[in-house]
Amino acid sequence: MDKVLVTGGLGFIGSHTVVELQNEGYEVVIIDDLSNSSIKVLDGITAITGKTPIFEKLDLKEKAEVEAFFAKHNDIKGVIHFAASKAVGESVKEPLLYYENNIGTLVYILKELRKLPKANFIFSSSCTVYGQADELPITENAPVKQAESPYGNTKQIGEEIISDTCKAIPNLKAIALRYFNPVGAHESTEIGELPIGVPQNLVPFITQTAIGLREQLSVFGDDYPTPDGTCIRDYIHVVDLAKAHVIALERLLNNKNKERYETFNLGTGKGSSVLDVIKSFEKASGKKLNYKKVGRREGDIISAYADTKKANNELGWETKLTLDEAMLSAWKWEQKVRS
Repeated sequence: MDKVLVTGGLGFIGSHTVVELQNEGYEVVIIDDLSNSSIKVLDGITAITGKTPIFEKLDLKEKAEVEAFFAKHNDIKGVIHFAASKAVGESVKEPLLYYENNIGTLVYILKELRKLPKANFIFSSSCTVYGQADELPITENAPVKQAESPYGNTKQIGEEIISDTCKAIPNLKAIALRYFNPVGAHESTEIGELPIGVPQNLVPFITQTAIGLREQLSVFGDDYPTPDGTCIRDYIHVVDLAKAHVIALERLLNNKNKERYETFNLGTGKGSSVLDVIKSFEKASGKKLNYKKVGRREGDIISAYADTKKANNELGWETKLTLDEAMLSAWKWEQKVRS
């Protein structure tokens, strides 16, 4: 049973990925500093899988702690690296915090992987690396544009660091997974998205408005050059996304990779506008949403959705769950959290 390290494993995407790894028989070790997650998520993972992963509360910014961890767990076969700060607005106000947390920690982990005879690394990247793409849908060959925020820049720099390290270190293989917009929750309602403070993403804001925690949802901009005037994104169910991480890891473990460093887009291949998402939620939940169209938000791109052919063909992965199913699961999760 291969041992896999999942950093940020109690976060939204991390916890769902831990579930899929354990369901496939992997022994999982989670590192999380609990700065943006809850220890209760461990109970949810255990309830779903019947097994409690090994958990280490650890700050990856502390180099000595990272070294001590890898000395203790010297039989790690793969690392899936989620741990990072991810609020775009906050990154503009606190760039140094983001560079320290997202870049420094990555360097410390890669330094430890360099010591292993074989190392397999999956990086949690983002479609933000493409900015406003020149062509839609977005392929992996689309140019990486100048980042709109320090957060986006950390993903670009992170990918460059990994690519350079793979070239220099023969024992390291890596895949960067560029997510589009993860939404939804596990069908068990044992785990889901748990934003701390005001949500940065659309769907938690929708569910919190529907349950009465927020008075109104703001729709930023209704004058974009799109069919209904609102921004378009590619919303992917978090469970589909989590399964892709397991498949990508197995690609490396089984030496199926074609290059030492590879990139894949993870999305549905379908763009949905903000109003499409609202309608989907209203249909799935049976609730009318209180929303108001307001001015555009700085930094928002018009439209982004994935070309998924490379992931479909190379990984043998495709999405199975719909936007309506994602909205229903997010709503059930919200109701459970507030009950």
